[in-house]
Amino acid sequence: MMLRYALRTVRARKGGFLGAFFALMCAAALITACGTLLETGLRGTIATERYAATPVVVSADQNVHQTTVKHKKGKTKVKHKAKPIAERAWLPGDLATELRKVPGVREVVPELTFLAEPLAPGGAVDKDRPAYGHAWDSAALTPYTLTTGTAPKADGDLVIDRRLAERAHLEPGDRLTVQSTQSPRTYRVTGIAAPAHEVRHQTALFFSTAEARRLAAHPGQVTAFGVLPAKGTDAAVLKRSVSTALHGTKAPHGTTAQVSAGDGRGPVEFLDAAAARTKLVSMGGAMGGTSLLVAVLVVVGTFALSVQQRHRELALLRAIAATPGQIRALLGREALIVGAAAGTTGALAGLPLGSWLHGRFVARGAVPATLQHTVSVFPPFAALAATLLGAWAAARISSRRIARIRPAEALAEARAERTRPAWGRILAGVALLAGGAVLVAMLSVLRTEPASTPVTFLAVVVLASSVALLGPLLVRAAVAVLGGPLALTGPSSRLARANLRGHAARMASVVTPLTLLIGMTCTVLFVQPTLGNAARAQAREGIRADWVVAAQGPGVPAEAARRLRTQHDTVTEVVRTTVRVGLDKYAAQGVTPGGLTRTWDPDVTAGSLTKLTEDTVAVSELAADQLHLKPGSPLKLTLGDGTPATPTVVAVYAKGLGFGDLTFAHDLIARHVDNPLAASVLVSTARTQTQLATTLREFPGIHVLAPAAADSIQAARQQANAEVNYLAMGLVLAFTAIAVVNTLAMSVSERVREFALLRLAGATRRQVLGMLRTEALSVLLLATALGSGIALAVLTAFSVGMTGEAAPTVTPLVYVAVVALAGLLALVATALPGRVALRVSPVTVATAKE
Repeated sequence: MMLRYALRTVRARKGGFLGAFFALMCAAALITACGTLLETGLRGTIATERYAATPVVVSADQNVHQTTVKHKKGKTKVKHKAKPIAERAWLPGDLATELRKVPGVREVVPELTFLAEPLAPGGAVDKDRPAYGHAWDSAALTPYTLTTGTAPKADGDLVIDRRLAERAHLEPGDRLTVQSTQSPRTYRVTGIAAPAHEVRHQTALFFSTAEARRLAAHPGQVTAFGVLPAKGTDAAVLKRSVSTALHGTKAPHGTTAQVSAGDGRGPVEFLDAAAARTKLVSMGGAMGGTSLLVAVLVVVGTFALSVQQRHRELALLRAIAATPGQIRALLGREALIVGAAAGTTGALAGLPLGSWLHGRFVARGAVPATLQHTVSVFPPFAALAATLLGAWAAARISSRRIARIRPAEALAEARAERTRPAWGRILAGVALLAGGAVLVAMLSVLRTEPASTPVTFLAVVVLASSVALLGPLLVRAAVAVLGGPLALTGPSSRLARANLRGHAARMASVVTPLTLLIGMTCTVLFVQPTLGNAARAQAREGIRADWVVAAQGPGVPAEAARRLRTQHDTVTEVVRTTVRVGLDKYAAQGVTPGGLTRTWDPDVTAGSLTKLTEDTVAVSELAADQLHLKPGSPLKLTLGDGTPATPTVVAVYAKGLGFGDLTFAHDLIARHVDNPLAASVLVSTARTQTQLATTLREFPGIHVLAPAAADSIQAARQQANAEVNYLAMGLVLAFTAIAVVNTLAMSVSERVREFALLRLAGATRRQVLGMLRTEALSVLLLATALGSGIALAVLTAFSVGMTGEAAPTVTPLVYVAVVALAGLLALVATALPGRVALRVSPVTVATAKE
């Protein structure tokens, strides 16, 4: 029975439900898009290319493991956790002997994979695809076969893949310079090879075996082993046999090799794609969580406004004996009908939106193209369920008062708005305000970005929710302040003041999305610059070098640094990586210890950098506090390639934000990273920039920069990284902007009869539009004050926690643009429905049936 009434109501009031439908549809689309990203991180396929012809691949373990055992109430709980390492782990080469003994093995092919970037006079030949070097002996793993020329035999020989040959216009006999892990070297192209399967995500260069071992720089070790089965041996059977041989009771002691087959080969080949899974799960979860919170806030506000517009209708239903339960049931079923239609439409629209978003992340370099976008029925169904639940909950929340109060009170409130919100609403608003304050206070003590980022956006949503609940009181307070000036500026402003004062709840429903839009946008735009500028400021203060040598390509070779060193000059090579202490990740760097204090000053507060060797480490104050370290303390950690180490702390420094948390000797880190080339080289010298550039003229793509110029390049890189975050949160902001327009349009469209009565009472069309414009500007002023205050509080707390100073970075021009955009949305969303409403004759509207 109630469902039939709900269907009739929705059919008869399509325009009244249009705003709620649009809000729910956008929410479903956003949740679906975020869900596809989350699912891609969890289940996305990483298809193999290099190992396409290799059924079984043996590789090193790419994770750090931690097992905890807890004894509680006579029970023992064992938990095992694993986290990925930053660099490629290597296997001992003599493991091939054990693998060849496994039954069913026809051949074991050792694989070497290392940095090898082909260079043209203008830089890299193909910047869209990473290039890797291999020994020609491992070409069978794909397989690559020669289409022309001969295999590499001498150290100066090189075979390139067909795509590189076509793009660089190379033929056998041509010369090609390659920047690998050592100094750049020019090779003679002896052959061109083509893969038997499509290879879209990498460029392959093949060297002689001896040259490949030299460039790999891991004597006695290999990247992986390709295990080829004997005729008639099934791949699954072979995998089990190899696993048993490596991990069984007779396995070599200490072997941590992993055996992969099928889809498991892709993560072995593309380590960046495997690592991107975690990043995409985190990004999709954060976006989805924030989207869900914003959607709940927006949808509840939209339904509250819709119920408020139907107050007279619902009051009449109460007056003719409709029970509170029937009112709740009617509104709930209406919400489910609208939610089902909107959720289905939005979920379908969210699938291409998620695909587009994944494509943008790939284009920005945030996600590798090798991690394929995955789509299933789960995100759309989850979005539909969330939409239905959100619509039903929003209807229940919005109908609480109209369903509880007596029919006579309902009829009275339908004629005039209550002067004060319900006490429950006020108390809930105060509770959320207190919760937001707690989150802001918590944010001021969080000192790591992964911990502070979710709290940052959660604080904005919670504080905006308190504004939604306390909105009527805030509007009345704003009218009390603005009432005097409005009374002196003409009849339109006096009408606007009367409306703001008499319909505070209606105006508050408009203030909330505007506040959320301004607060969230300012937070998204300024949180990364706050952190990045603080880090760059520390780096600027700590770099004492006269010049910085940087590279367009993968880095600065060690030979270039060696040539710069003289008796009176100091040259510091800097190579970067990430290490694990337990399971926690820390940014680390390796620096040349000799003469370090002449080029580099991280503001040492304890100990001395003069004691930095391959057996010692310097740590930031943050790392020292978290790990309870001081000079002389041992630090047990795992280097980037999974090698365990226990260096001794010799110094603690203050500028960890600009220089990383852990600092090691350069040679130690260079041996345990995939790219041992220096990210930068700091030079303290009396020589000029031209003289240094002349010394380095044999090294392509190397530039000598002043520290200020190097800082500008770093700023540009930070901006590029920040653009990924802007893109990630851009959809949430777009949804909020749509909610602003939607709410304003609903608010104005409902006032057709009010405008007609004003026209009949003598107000001109221009005066009514002026009243709407003044109302919109007044609401915008209040929302700007509230949104800016929320963003300022959150950004200040973030700055205190992350940088130690209450100095958020706010670009005035960007801030003005945000407020101007919000103002434009408010004015347009008010003026257009207002003009449409005023087109109808006031007599026709006044005499029409409600």
